[in-house]
Amino acid sequence: MQTIEEYNFAGKKVFVRVDFNVPLDEHFRITDDTRIRAALPTLKKIIADGGSPIIASHLGRPKGIADKYSLRHILGRLSELLGVEVLFADDCAGPEAAEKAAALKPGQALLLENLRFYAEEEGKPRGLPEDASEEEKKRAKQAVKESQKAFTQKLASLADAYVNDAFGTAHRAHASTALIAEYFDADNKMFGYLMEKEVRAVEKILNAINRPFTAILGGSKVSSKIDIIRNLLHRVDHLIITGGMTYTFTKAQGGRIGRSICEDDKLDLALELLQEAKEKGVNLLLAVDAKIADSFSNEAQTAFAPADQIPDAWEGLDIGPETEKRYADVIRQSKTILWNGPTGVFEFENFTHGSRSVAEAIVEATRHGAFSLVGGGESVACINKFGLSDGVSYVSTGGGALLEAIEGRVLPGIAAIKN
Repeated sequence: MQTIEEYNFAGKKVFVRVDFNVPLDEHFRITDDTRIRAALPTLKKIIADGGSPIIASHLGRPKGIADKYSLRHILGRLSELLGVEVLFADDCAGPEAAEKAAALKPGQALLLENLRFYAEEEGKPRGLPEDASEEEKKRAKQAVKESQKAFTQKLASLADAYVNDAFGTAHRAHASTALIAEYFDADNKMFGYLMEKEVRAVEKILNAINRPFTAILGGSKVSSKIDIIRNLLHRVDHLIITGGMTYTFTKAQGGRIGRSICEDDKLDLALELLQEAKEKGVNLLLAVDAKIADSFSNEAQTAFAPADQIPDAWEGLDIGPETEKRYADVIRQSKTILWNGPTGVFEFENFTHGSRSVAEAIVEATRHGAFSLVGGGESVACINKFGLSDGVSYVSTGGGALLEAIEGRVLPGIAAIKN
């Protein structure tokens, strides 16, 4: 498989799929440019070689052309960070994009307009009335798929080589993330530096495990983590179930959880997963105590209680001190660690302590040689909030993509390059 480090981009026009889906304020100013900065090594390598990057991304979830989702808003910051004036095309697959791409000189860069202004990018029909019949929906979807091929060909025709550096969209079989790769031979398509790091991190977690391997899974719903839990039960030595999911497992075993979040229709599933862990010899840990509150608020009255004896008018919003100690003891002894999901409502300052204790234990284990991967939106927000991201092995930029990879699914954006 071709690698970006070995490839010489001199004289090449390169279609680079990045993830510049950055947050903008009401004045269209970027409030967090992390995703742009993450793609800079790839873009700078192409320019330094004497190549010309044709930069493509989505922004938001537009239902057609809309100024607030225009990538023109990020042009100035991108040029500043990249150190060259980036040109802009008001389209991504029209005549202007083709003309500007053709005219690019070595070392110049071009930013295309939002890919998702076209329904063909995602392969989803738009403009259907809410009361459309199933037959109408089927015909509309088929029409989009037929036009998606022509759209993909237009994107591919802009360049001599293809680089995918957008791990956050790797789980989507979109025109620019998977389908376009078919138009480039194996010697002229590759991962960008960011994508390479993401793929290596996931592969290490799934296939190159130093034991003990501990996974910490938070989140509010068991239903959203079923496939991840089941896949990890085949791999881990310790599985820490935390966050709101705790209370579904606790109630399933007869515990009193007060007003804590719970999926009552998943109680039998929770018992099945507990039994499955036991049969596989996995040490599945649940909270033994909780920091409880009399309302869902940072200003709520708080107390500590056994996790299975929460009073009726109270709810668990974080783990308690005994649980913190138990989790930290397991984490510190681990050699491979995956963290996905906080221990509590970390957005409220009074309920951050559990997540911080987990983060600090991961950092300590990493300092002693463990490989640690933190991924999933809230976990990343946690580690950044605590200023500890530099203390772990890798912080993943891909939310949904990372979760699907951990579930054991083949990601289209990765398979398109590898195959």
